[in-house]
Parts: sequence; structure tokens; C-alpha cells
Amino acid sequence: MPEGSRLRLALKALLELGPRQLGLYAWYQCLLRSGYLRRRMAADGGTWTAENGRPSAIINLPTQDQLLSSIGEGGLLQLVAEADEIAAGRVRLFGGDPVPLNLTPPGELPHWTEYELGQQTWGVEDPKFTWEPTRFGWAFTLGRAYYLTKDERYPEAFWRYFEVFQRANPVNKGPNWASAQEVALRLMAFVFAAQVFAASRHSTAARNSSIACTIADHASRIPPTLLYARAQNNNHLLSEAAGLITASLALSDHPDASRWSNLGWKWFNRGLETQIAQDGTYTQHSTNYHRLMLQLVLWVHLIQQGNNLPNRGIRERGSFNVQRAIRWLLSLTDVESGRALNLGPNDGAYILPLTVLPYHDYRPVLQAASQAFWGKRAFDPGPWDEMSLWFCPGFKDQNSSSQMEDVKQETRAAMRDTSPVTLRAARSWAYLRTAEFHDRPGHADQLHLDLWWRGLNVAQDAGTYLYNALPPWENALTHTAVHNTVMVDGCEQMTRAGRFLYLDWAQAEVVLDEHTDEGALERVIAQHDGYRRLGVTHQRSVVAHDDDRWVVEDQLIPASNSPHLASHTARLHWLLPDWRWTIDNSGLEIELLSPYGLISLSIRSSISNLQPSLIRAGEVLYGDAPAHPNWGWVSPTYGHKSPALSFSVTAASPLPITFSSEWAFPSNE
Repeated sequence: MPEGSRLRLALKALLELGPRQLGLYAWYQCLLRSGYLRRRMAADGGTWTAENGRPSAIINLPTQDQLLSSIGEGGLLQLVAEADEIAAGRVRLFGGDPVPLNLTPPGELPHWTEYELGQQTWGVEDPKFTWEPTRFGWAFTLGRAYYLTKDERYPEAFWRYFEVFQRANPVNKGPNWASAQEVALRLMAFVFAAQVFAASRHSTAARNSSIACTIADHASRIPPTLLYARAQNNNHLLSEAAGLITASLALSDHPDASRWSNLGWKWFNRGLETQIAQDGTYTQHSTNYHRLMLQLVLWVHLIQQGNNLPNRGIRERGSFNVQRAIRWLLSLTDVESGRALNLGPNDGAYILPLTVLPYHDYRPVLQAASQAFWGKRAFDPGPWDEMSLWFCPGFKDQNSSSQMEDVKQETRAAMRDTSPVTLRAARSWAYLRTAEFHDRPGHADQLHLDLWWRGLNVAQDAGTYLYNALPPWENALTHTAVHNTVMVDGCEQMTRAGRFLYLDWAQAEVVLDEHTDEGALERVIAQHDGYRRLGVTHQRSVVAHDDDRWVVEDQLIPASNSPHLASHTARLHWLLPDWRWTIDNSGLEIELLSPYGLISLSIRSSISNLQPSLIRAGEVLYGDAPAHPNWGWVSPTYGHKSPALSFSVTAASPLPITFSSEWAFPSNE
């Protein structure tokens, strides 16, 4: 990149990210590159020994009867099957299919700073596949299975894997010590396992002492690089702060326990107070990271409730922000399927999988968070309640049937009144992306529309797939082109300055909204300024009809003081499920055979020379449009992608350019 371009990007980053965050990151880089961090963080670990020989029990556990009643016999069989799978050496990463459980990183293991400095390769294309199994998230499954069955195979498996990890990952050496966030999440899993497996004959005095020392080594790794987490000011900071709080309680006799506690509570509260916007949006603009944040909050809330912590805890402002955040995520969760929008970066994280329900079901976290911070359920009792029992073991269900109806009405009102632009019809609902960015965006997705019907995600977000990969998959699903919006002149809505960095943030605003007599949003018009450099404003209108018919009108109009005669190329895109399809002779109407009948999408335009195309898994099925290898894919979780139908219509004309998309769903039940 030319030096002038680098300077312009640096100035933009300074203006948009702010001097504080960039200054913290620069200071972290100074400490890293000067060798200070390597000198300070020895590669042999500490010599501390726990006085009581084991980590302290710091969480209140639910009763076995409560758990069994919640998950039922079928849930217990499912839990045992997954625990057996783990004991046999296979684990489900990112909620996917089982793969071998590997805790040994490849190659030689230099000091972790060499990976950060680029002096040592990670040994794999994407370090997340090294980090994920060593988060020990699967230990929660083993622990739950042991707690309910007392089957000694599960603690035996945990301790066996723990000792493999210790041998293969010396303190501060190798990729599994490079990220303080990964260290913090692993620390929390160790503390949980030490408590749940305490009664097992496999939890010997030597092993208890060993895991206490390991927790201390992990906690000691976090403070020296908090600068980096503060510079990010996202879930890195919350994770590391939660790890320090956890260690300070589990190892209360450690000489640094008080310091860990001070740092942990300071930055956890600071994070909750600064990372959640007034409308409940989380700083990382991602439903998956939003859920991760809520799980960290639930963990800290749990240990706060289980311990006598005078002058410690989640402060009132942070608690209020969490209530807003629950409402925001609830409004973007499909109540029939439990799935949430695949909005923004999705790294497959599910750090505390205390449920028999699958990775993509958001109801367990929302139910637990609602009980912890609203004092009431978001959903009727169901299989999503197991997580609530772990995080809110003292919660008393005092709701009568009439009170439950009041709760559901309040929840529906919250979903109507919340800031995300959601519209609802009889059996369908939609979300229109209208973000006002105050923190760096993850995807260029303004005015993207997600459409759901009977629990099916009909117009969908492509997700993420991989952060680190060879072209064309290097975090490629962030682009405007793969979202359900209009792209102008082949340009992104924002300037992509790096794999994880967009600048020149596109800002959206709601121009008009109309509500029913009951207060539900039925029509909205919004616009964004991402194409201002081209002299174009994109405006989108969405109308929900009672019969589950949706009309989406897109207009490209001249921005203020822009010439009207310049010609532009506009591409309207919809990402559809990989269902059987037919297209009419014009190529502008597609029918999809869903599990519940035929769905139709027809497109009209003010322009006559329209070019429709249909692409599946990077291959053209219809039309003459060029194929792109990352078009026609959807990634439900990290590292996994499945074919989808990328249906688009392209037009070239002077402004204004208009498109009309009409969706129709079967009326039969």
C-alpha cells in the first residue's frame, strides 16, 4: 500500500476509533516489541502452593432433582451421550460435528510473545482451531453429566485431558498462552471443574493442588496485557476481568488475590458501563458476541451471589445496561426456533454450554439472564431452563398463569419498543439493519433485511465462516455484496482497511415509521449514507401485511448537491435457503419449496434492462452474472459453511433507481 494511503487510513482510524483506544494499543505494542512483556512473564510459571490444597468452591449449585426435572429423561440421555463422546476423545467445536479432541499445539513452543510479534507461525491456518478445544468448554458437559450420574468416567476423562494440556502447554509458551482472553475462559472452566468434580475419587490431593497452581498461573498471565483488552474495549476486557474475579475468589489466599479482585471488578464494571449502548446494542454489533457478553455477566452474577462480597458486585448502571441488552437480543430471537439473527461477526463462541439445547438456540441464555436481571421469565418453562438453574439456583418461580400472561405481554411490549427495527405479521417477522455506529462495525451491512416465517430464516445473513484463511475466505462474508441490501457501483458501503477493520462508517437513520393501533411497527422507511462519496443515498421501505405478505421498496436517489445524470450500477441481493426453486421466464420471480409450502419472491424495477442471476455455492445456476466463489453460501457457525441461493438483480441507469421486492407465504397452516 502506498505511504500516502497508509497515512490517510491512519488519520481516519484516529478520528473514528479515537486517540484513547489507539494510544492504549500503541503502548501495548511498545511493551511487546521492547521485550518487556517477555522479560516480565517467565516461561516457567509461579511457585505458589494453595494453603488448603485446592481451589475454593465459589458457586452455588442447583439440586440434582431440579436439573433432572428440567431436562427430563430425554435430556439426560442426550447429555450422557455427549459426555461419553468427550470421554472417548471427540468434541463438538463451535456447535458442529464431533472431531478429535486435540490439546497439543503443533511444532516447537516459544514464548507466547513471538506469535504476537510474527516471529513464530501459529502452525495452523486459523489459530481458533487450536484455541477452541483448549478453552475447556467441553468440561462443563463432563461436569454436568457427573453431577447427575456420579459416573466416574467423566472426572477421570477431565483429569486425563487436564494433565495432557499441562504437559503440552508449558506456562507462557505456545499459542495457547498468546491470548489473555483464552487464558481467562480456560481459568473459569478449571474453577468450575474443580468444584463439580471435588467428590470424585479421581480428584486426588496432588491433582487439586496442581489445578490450583495452574489457575494461579493463568490469573497471573492476564494483568500484564490488560492494556490490549482495554484498547479493544469489547468481550476481551469482560472475559479477562471475569477471569480475574474468579481467580481472586477461588484462590483467596494467593498474595495477588486482592489485586486480581480490584482489577477484575474495576474493568468488568467499566466494560458494562461503556460497551452497551443506550438502546442495548453491544459494542461488537454481533448477536453471537452479544450472547457471549451475557454469559460472562451471568457467570459474574452467579459468583457474586454465591460469595459474601462487601462493596463488590455489578454496579447499578451496568445492571441497567444489561437489562437493555437482554431486551435487544430478545427482540432479534425467533421464538419458534430459538435461533437469533446471524448478525455480525460469529466466531462460534458458546463459552458456558450449560444446556442440552443446541448451540444455535438462544433461549437458555435469555431465560437465565431475564431471571437474573429482570426477576422474571422471558419464556414459559421448558427445556431451555437448565441454564437458568445453574446461573440462578435460588430463583423462585412464583408466577401464576395470569402473572405469566402479564410477563409475556411485557416481553412483547419490550420487543415492540426496543431500538432494533423489527416488524411483525401473523407468522412472520423481519429485522431491518439501521445502525448508528459509535464503535467499529464488523460487517458492511446497513439496511440488510432478515426475514423469518414459522421459525425458518427465509432471507438470511451469511454469517462469518472463517476469520483467518487463504483468499477468497479471509473473513470474506463481511462484505456488502453478500448481505440482503443494495450495492452501488460494486463498492462497499464502508472502506475495508483490514481483515477486521472498516473505516468511513456508513450511518443509517429511520426516516419514517408507522404503527398499528396496538403499537406494533408495520411500515418503516430508513436510509444510509454509505454511498455519499458516489453521490448516492440508499433508502429502503419495508411494509408488513397481516396476511404475511411483505413489500420492500429500495430507492437510490441523488445525495444532496450531487449531479442527477451520472449513471450507476445497482445490485439488489437476497440470500435464500438452499431449497428447490423455480424461476419464471423473466427471471424476476423465484419460488421456493419450503417445509411448509411454496414461498414466492418477485422483483420489479423502474429500470427495464434488469439482469437477474442465481448463484449457489459459488456457481451460476441462472443468468449471466459472473460467479464469485464466496457468493451463495451461509455459515451457521464458525468453520462451517453450507450452500445457499444468492438471488440478485442488477440495473444500470442514471438516478433514481428503484426496486420493489414482494414476498408471499402460504396462507394455510
